[in-house]
Amino acid sequence: MTGHAQAAGDWGDRVAVVTGGGKGLGRAFALDLARRGVRVVVNNRNREVDAGGLGPADHVVAEIRAAGGTALAHHGAVEDPAAAQTMVACALDAWGRLDILVTSAGISGPQMFHKATPDNFRQVLEVNVLGTVLVASAAARVMRAAGHGRILMVASTAGLYGEPTVSAYAASKGAVIALAKTVAVEGAPRGVYTNTLLPYATTQMTAHGMDQRYAALMAAESVAPVAAALVHPRGQLNGMTVVAGADGVRYAETSEGATARFPGGDLEPEELAGLLKESREGARHTFAEAQDAFQSLAADLA
Repeated sequence: MTGHAQAAGDWGDRVAVVTGGGKGLGRAFALDLARRGVRVVVNNRNREVDAGGLGPADHVVAEIRAAGGTALAHHGAVEDPAAAQTMVACALDAWGRLDILVTSAGISGPQMFHKATPDNFRQVLEVNVLGTVLVASAAARVMRAAGHGRILMVASTAGLYGEPTVSAYAASKGAVIALAKTVAVEGAPRGVYTNTLLPYATTQMTAHGMDQRYAALMAAESVAPVAAALVHPRGQLNGMTVVAGADGVRYAETSEGATARFPGGDLEPEELAGLLKESREGARHTFAEAQDAFQSLAADLA
């Protein structure tokens, strides 16, 4: 395994769970962590299996072991509460610890919003949001008790900006971004750091919508080093939202403009537009959490 001995010194005897680790980005993350000496529970449900009854997670585990690494397969569905518990138990039973969680499992379910069905929305939210919540909550309990841990939630720029035809997916990824910020604030005092990765990568899920001029450039493997840096034992980043694709990264943030005041009473649409223009052109403000944002606005208006 290339660079394995040197990398293992940095990573010690760390243990990771990677959801959705059988394909696409999850597979890239699992292989990369294993290359660094991390022992990995590779989770992926068996939507399809080969003639030998092996699913995606099994094949990734075989790749890891063939390269000299250590891994176990887990086939549960992330939105199943029991699966979240057994995923964490798998790591603890095998290796006695859990240091890293990467939540990469997700589905898209494209539909125009005015045609979106309740069942489609529910399925996407259950996998992408509830599936992240359940596994991250189970992992966080173990990490908080141990006094250390790294959680990386994989979201999407669709969750920042929206994206036509994937309203359920965009809503789910926006929820994950907000969730990660909350978990980051709660976990920091216990040494559990949480960040969000918004990757651009050509995978089975994105291939149909990827601009073909950049499809080859946006390899899933190229994002893996960014993920690894965000869950590194020495890493101190917390509450960050990081966009990554190919060999580039961008810091992303949610911000508010300056406070623009109005005299009270009714507002005409044109007046509101002017106030928001004034706010947008003023100083930008970012906040660690919502209470900080409230206190800032209240102080401006007091």
